[in-house]
Amino acid sequence: MTAVETTREDFAALLDESFGSADTQEGSVVKGIVVAIEKDLAIIDIGLKTEGRVALREFAGPGRENTIQVGDEVEVYLERVENAMGEAVLSRDKARREESWIKLEKAFTANEKVFGVIFNQVKGGFTVDLDGAVAFLPRSQVDIRPIRDVGPLMHNQQPFQILKMDRRRGNIVVSRRTVLEETRAEQRHELVQNLEEGQAIEGVVKNITDYGAFVDLGGIDGLLHVTDIAWRRVNHPTEVLNIGQTVKVKIIKINHETHRISLGMKQLLGDPWEGIEAKYPVEARFKGRVTNITDYGAFVELEPGIEGLIHVSEMSWTKKNVHPGKIVSTSQEVEVQVLEVDSAKRRISLGLKQTLQNPWEAFAEKYAPGAVVEGEVKNKTEFGLFLGLDGDVDGMVHLSDLDWNRPGEQVIDEYRKGDMVKAVVLDVDVEKERISLGIKQLAGDPFADAGEVKKGSVVTCEVTDVKDGGIEVKLSGTDLSAFIKRSELARDRNDQRPERFSVGDKLDARVTLFDRKARKVQVSIKAMEIAEEKEAVAQYGSQDSGASLGDILGAALKQRAAGSDKED
Repeated sequence: MTAVETTREDFAALLDESFGSADTQEGSVVKGIVVAIEKDLAIIDIGLKTEGRVALREFAGPGRENTIQVGDEVEVYLERVENAMGEAVLSRDKARREESWIKLEKAFTANEKVFGVIFNQVKGGFTVDLDGAVAFLPRSQVDIRPIRDVGPLMHNQQPFQILKMDRRRGNIVVSRRTVLEETRAEQRHELVQNLEEGQAIEGVVKNITDYGAFVDLGGIDGLLHVTDIAWRRVNHPTEVLNIGQTVKVKIIKINHETHRISLGMKQLLGDPWEGIEAKYPVEARFKGRVTNITDYGAFVELEPGIEGLIHVSEMSWTKKNVHPGKIVSTSQEVEVQVLEVDSAKRRISLGLKQTLQNPWEAFAEKYAPGAVVEGEVKNKTEFGLFLGLDGDVDGMVHLSDLDWNRPGEQVIDEYRKGDMVKAVVLDVDVEKERISLGIKQLAGDPFADAGEVKKGSVVTCEVTDVKDGGIEVKLSGTDLSAFIKRSELARDRNDQRPERFSVGDKLDARVTLFDRKARKVQVSIKAMEIAEEKEAVAQYGSQDSGASLGDILGAALKQRAAGSDKED
């Protein structure tokens, strides 16, 4: 091989090596020197006797100006060593992006904050320039609370937290809210350390809800519950507070773990419940205003901060199953009586009906037992009638007090709702709120007017009904009725036939049972005949006289007939 050939081979090898090294630099970030600035382009020498042009705008960006000068060393991204014009294809934006991705990945791994500039608004959020890398900021991650105007946040460098990175897809998601929450948590922790329970402090009402208000204590919010605004009943915080209002509050409780602060306004005022027993003694009467009505009663404000409850059972003497709203109305002024005071539980039990006369007492004063009253049939039950009486009270007629002779179950069917009925007052129990009435007592007690009727006496009866099992009779001269069974119609079995009698027939019978307490009377023709037979035997015959029973009875009948003739 000649010397010339050796030189050519060495030169080719050096040239390949040179180009090979250049090839390895393509697609990477290289350093270069600004050798000239022409209009809006910067000419950069990257070595290898190669120059490229980069637009000046690539050296500027959101939140930074172009300050490049001739002689500055810059990093650029080498896309190709030589294009059609023999120049290197360079990009400052890609270089910065590559550099930023490396820094951002380190920050993301270390969970560190990064700085960037919000420079554009897109669907669902904003774009953020993180020193060359473009990230997406969701609208929900802009602030702790939704904000209407994001103008003040645009084009200002501020910290962000990287939530997600995907270099292959070129996606970065950041959050401003996370940074604010951390900062706020640090501030809250510092502020909470300077606050103490029981401390009085001023704050500004920031937000109002149905259950209370949030008060800004200078960087940290506290909750002022609706029940702690005033000692009196506050239905909604807007009755007392307005947004932006400066209020003085007392710190009731601090939770150092959650940084939640409970506030109170009423605690700065005197407790109206102190000495409440002396102020509102039991049985004393006061006037108050109805503030709230529930299914179980009504609340009455006796003074600001002091409320008592009228239970539904203490609202009316007579209206037992009526909603409280049908007895009193909200804002109505009522007179009440104190029934019980419990200062520990902050409860006062009130009565409305106690300020009115007990209608059962009024009835007892007006109608003594034995008095006759008249009332409307309000209801019929299985045990009696209920009559509406004076004073809006009811009296009851028990089944046993409907009729002297007939069963109450039979008599009650004769009455209808709305009928006006007279009755006798039997008893008034004020404590149990009961009035006992009787209808049968209007006609008098037939047992009390029975005269000489007693067990063993013979009475004259009138047949009122004939049945298969016997006959119904009424004792003459009384209101007593009795039933003579078939077996008691005669001594002789052949004569024990009910059909022998007709309604209206008069007959004599012997009283076999007369019990005033049990209200029972029984009569028997058979018993009378047997008694007469015994009496005849005793008077007109003896066991050794030899006279027959017929002779004895005949003599007795003749004697009885003769006695009757003499009376005539």
